[in-house]
Amino acid sequence: MGRGRAKAKQVKVARQLKYNSGGTDLDRLKNELGVAESAEDDSYDALTDKYADYADDYGADEPRDGTSGR
Repeated sequence: MGRGRAKAKQVKVARQLKYNSGGTDLDRLKNELGVAESAEDDSYDALTDKYADYADDYGADEPRDGTSGR
């Protein structure tokens, strides 16, 4: 006996996790997981500058799906 109350508690917690998960504190989670802050934050512009040399070698003439177009 007594299993009904424990099961009801588990169902309640499961429903809260499923439907009310919008309030996650991502910074706190990052700290708990031990994820280090990235000293280098590459934005899109930084990446385009970094790989600009490859754009000359592999221009827009190449198909994007990796095939040779033949």
